[in-house]
Amino acid sequence: MKKLSLLALAALLSACQSPTPAAKASLDGEVFYLQRIALPPNATLSVSLQDVSLADAPARVLDQQSGPIKGQVPLPFHLTYDPLLVEPGHRYSVSARIEADGKLLFITTEHHAVQLNGQDPQPLKVRVDQVR
Repeated sequence: MKKLSLLALAALLSACQSPTPAAKASLDGEVFYLQRIALPPNATLSVSLQDVSLADAPARVLDQQSGPIKGQVPLPFHLTYDPLLVEPGHRYSVSARIEADGKLLFITTEHHAVQLNGQDPQPLKVRVDQVR
């Protein structure tokens, strides 16, 4: 009887445990530009990982990193995402922008596709072009 009570208690305790958090995957890269100019000290970098599969709907953001820039190019970034949100047959892309004083200075103008299957080259190189 005592063994049965202990077994029941163990089963109850294991059922009450919180579920294991889903494993996160990451994507590391660098943002760069070709111009030989320095960024202003108040420049900020925003990098996002998006599902760009639907042409008639806004892209769904899986992760975004944004903040002040420390140093000059190349500018490192680290994005994390839930691999369970990656859907077969969907297209994913990384985009970046550099701003200062509310003005857009640089932005991605090319599609930087990622597969999110563990085969993407890292660090991912993302080029931004100067806005005139």
